[in-house]
Amino acid sequence: MDRRNFLKYVTLAGSSFALTSCIQGKNSKLQGEVFPSASPVAVNEPLKVGFVYVDTVGDFGWTYAHDLGRRDMEANLQDKVKTTFVENVNEDAEAEKVIRQLALDGNKLIFATSFGYMNPTIKVAKDYSDVIFEDCAGYKRAANIGTYLGRIEEPRYLTGMIAGKMTKSNVVGFIGAYPIPEVIRGISAFTQGLRLTNPQAKVKVLWVQSWYDPAKEREAAQALVNLGVDVLTQHTDSGAVVQLAEEKGIYAFGYNTDMSKFGQKAHLTSAINKWGKFYTDKALSVINNTWKSQNVWDGIGEGMVDISPMNQVIPGDVQQLVNAKRDEFIQGTAHPFDGPLKDQKGMVRVPKGKVLDDWGQLAMDWYVEGIEGAIPNRKS
Repeated sequence: MDRRNFLKYVTLAGSSFALTSCIQGKNSKLQGEVFPSASPVAVNEPLKVGFVYVDTVGDFGWTYAHDLGRRDMEANLQDKVKTTFVENVNEDAEAEKVIRQLALDGNKLIFATSFGYMNPTIKVAKDYSDVIFEDCAGYKRAANIGTYLGRIEEPRYLTGMIAGKMTKSNVVGFIGAYPIPEVIRGISAFTQGLRLTNPQAKVKVLWVQSWYDPAKEREAAQALVNLGVDVLTQHTDSGAVVQLAEEKGIYAFGYNTDMSKFGQKAHLTSAINKWGKFYTDKALSVINNTWKSQNVWDGIGEGMVDISPMNQVIPGDVQQLVNAKRDEFIQGTAHPFDGPLKDQKGMVRVPKGKVLDDWGQLAMDWYVEGIEGAIPNRKS
């Protein structure tokens, strides 16, 4: 099962999720089963920590962000840990073999960094009660399995605020990977920020049905430019969107890591994942024998997501607005989906004074007001 099968996750949310996990993080309302502690991990020498990556590390994108987190953990804990990683691991039977081998090699903490590693992790964890597993974006937990994900909707909202002030055409383009709740709520959070600073602005969305396909991403970006878009953003992994924006003399936002190198003039900022603190904290909890099975869903305040440094082409007053909203997210006084919240048909989904809760976000299959077009079916 790969990241695209997140739709199955949402379908099961009312049953399996309720039985097996809770998401703990800012504004979280979810409750779930409490698991007994995993078998103690004896740490008389450096803790061996393994990482499983879906792509090559490279120097940008999803896997690179996770590897930056690994390096941060090494720098923070030094001789307390010894890490290893395996790249380009398919989200199929190969994943189980790799995860199992990491356990056989003596790694006592293993991070599986993609949703498609969830079921392989479950299988291996049953055979290694003395090994701790952490699965990124998964929802199935056990006594020795935790899950985690960042609230990327917060930085998405902030980038939307910037877009609202930087667009001249009032038409902004979003290149999406797959039409699953994770991506849909990111588009919607971006649009909420956009409409806060520019109520007249609209978002046009094109889907490439891939997490990483530079050619398709570039083609989609060009198509959006042809429709009058003068600001682009993405939920895909390549730098092609920012590169095209640089060529066309328009603006763009990156994703996962700082993508300014793909267009120094075009790149305004990126919505980024930051895994270093989380990886450090989890390793320390294993070393100190305090680790517990949790489902962590954290935001800017917890250091799991953020925006990269803003391009100085962004006016100072706009940067101040963005930083003020960022502070509100940190303090918990604002949420990307604060009510009143309408869908694109004008129906009130969240009344004033309320917030779209975690269950609503996890199952999000509708656009907020300001997004044009319908959500397509997911292609295999």
